[in-house]
Amino acid sequence: MPRVIDCKDTARASLAETADALRGSGFDPRDEESLEHAALWLRRLGNDESFLGDMLIESLAQRHREDVLENSYGPQVMMLVPPCGQFFIRANIWPSLGEHMVRASGGPSFALGLPHDHNFSFLTLGYFGPGYWSDYYEFDYDEVAGARGESVESLRFVERSRLEQGKLMLYRAHVDVHAQGAADSLSVSLNVMHTNGAQGWFDQYRFDLERREIGAIVSPGPSDAFLKLAVALGSAEGLDLAHRFARRHPSDRLRLAAWDALAARECDAAARDALWREAEGSGSRLVTLEAKARRAELVSA
Repeated sequence: MPRVIDCKDTARASLAETADALRGSGFDPRDEESLEHAALWLRRLGNDESFLGDMLIESLAQRHREDVLENSYGPQVMMLVPPCGQFFIRANIWPSLGEHMVRASGGPSFALGLPHDHNFSFLTLGYFGPGYWSDYYEFDYDEVAGARGESVESLRFVERSRLEQGKLMLYRAHVDVHAQGAADSLSVSLNVMHTNGAQGWFDQYRFDLERREIGAIVSPGPSDAFLKLAVALGSAEGLDLAHRFARRHPSDRLRLAAWDALAARECDAAARDALWREAEGSGSRLVTLEAKARRAELVSA
């Protein structure tokens, strides 16, 4: 499960002070000194019980006129400090099942009931309310290729617990899996997120806990969509790029996206089967597993 960090400090820090402290030293969760430094400043920020409410009121009063920060997560996430070097800071609002927004949008809109890992590490602090519940698991990332339906023998249950107010934890990339449940009442957490340039090439998975399998890759990159669009448009350059990526790109996920794009151009099942047969021998474990699944789907169609 995520590592619980015992960091006791009663000092308060503003958001600006916290951001400055992290900008000065960065945030690398693999380095114990850097981790302790970031945890200390997140604790101090969390000790200020009014800063987030003040920000929300000011934002509402201004009708978001100054809201220029990009938010790629969802309506319950507030970007507090945009990406800067190795980190950014955000706040997450976790509604209870009784909230209208959950009834209207459904639990999956708030990542409820979707067991997943993360392709990044981050610190999280229970800031307000009782906090969300999670069933926590661990697994061996190197054991799997990431294919749909692939068995995850290393997946093991650890415990069920809650991110209660004041609790500080480190979610470890490619180790911790959680099936998140709703908070008992409205809650808020604060995060210091680790980021780096290679992060987008590492996959994040959704898990089928009953079958102990990979359900899907949930971290597609923009390159996947751009490649599929280029191939669909039919240019010679796009097709050449897809063929080269399918056979030699260092990212297995992008190789699979290239094969998918090429298969989508084939008009009949026999041609798609021949293409996926070729993909089986392309040298990628992920592509091989997915190609076999695609061929099986063609047979059953």
